[in-house]
Amino acid sequence: MTTYNFAAGPAVLPHEVLEKVQKELLNFNNSNMSILEISHRSALYQDVYKDAKKRVLALMKLSADEYDVLFLGGGATLQFTMLPLNIANKHHKAAYINTGHWSKRAIAEAKKIPGLTVDTVASSENKDGTFTTIPEFPDLPEDTYDYLHITTNNTIMGSAYYDLPETSTPLVADMSSNFLGQEYPFDKFDLIYAGAQKNLAPAGLTLVILNKILLGQVEGLPDMLDYTAQSKKESALNTPPVFQVYVADLVLKWLEEKGGVAQIAKENKHKADLLYDYLDNSKLFKNNVDPACRSLMNVPFVTGNKDLDAKFVKEATEAGLLNLKGHRLVGGMRASIYNAMTYEGVKALCAFLQKFEAENK
Repeated sequence: MTTYNFAAGPAVLPHEVLEKVQKELLNFNNSNMSILEISHRSALYQDVYKDAKKRVLALMKLSADEYDVLFLGGGATLQFTMLPLNIANKHHKAAYINTGHWSKRAIAEAKKIPGLTVDTVASSENKDGTFTTIPEFPDLPEDTYDYLHITTNNTIMGSAYYDLPETSTPLVADMSSNFLGQEYPFDKFDLIYAGAQKNLAPAGLTLVILNKILLGQVEGLPDMLDYTAQSKKESALNTPPVFQVYVADLVLKWLEEKGGVAQIAKENKHKADLLYDYLDNSKLFKNNVDPACRSLMNVPFVTGNKDLDAKFVKEATEAGLLNLKGHRLVGGMRASIYNAMTYEGVKALCAFLQKFEAENK
């Protein structure tokens, strides 16, 4: 039976990449050592690290003279704290747009930093606590905030940014769940961070892509929380997640060979359109997100009956459609269709949706 993994993260990786990992696992690059065994100080790893860094910048069309790439641990969650510590240093004020659970988490963590004023300048939260759209962009006063933070994709409830805020305030983003899966003018951002486990690599790696003008602006931070210290040590203040960086490099190469971000974004839209079209015409299933800002990556849907939702998840799992249960905060179902999810996988899901609907009128 063919299976398809619709997990929100850790998520599906390209089959070709997994095969290469398997092939090289016992003998990486003719070293007679596994990638799991090599030193982060070795030339073997340094080549992987430099290659991955170069590929990230090339795929995002960013200059290595202007931007740096950090490969860190701690997940995107650590960046909720690390980000303001490093860049909220002039006005000690930060602006956030609240578009869902992870935006709220970022706001809550930033508020724990002594001396930092955190303003939620826009929110799309509904009265029932759900988020089904992207709010109007605020007109921020010039030279007031150190940065404006957005979460580009709402992993749990399935909304996403397509148009970026027009602002003179430095723009930063949590891009964890649509990193390199959707086109943006990446040079509009001063800083982007993303947990790798959704669209790039196994859990345990976080990428931070930042404008070099942000480096060297603060003193006295613990080294592990200091972008400048991490940059100077090439993300190796401690032992980096070698295996994750290696897999990320393979996925980045796969993405290059697919045609880059522009091409994969087209493929992602093709997949998403197929699924949304079915849901929009279904009499049983429903997606509640504003069509203008529906995510290409995470597609939540419900029947309106919790027992029927549970039955669907059970039968879908038995049919080889895995990890379709919705997030615990919202229930229902969720199909995460990241870069590595094939069009055939989404077709199989739509066929099962049609079958289930016919059997449960």
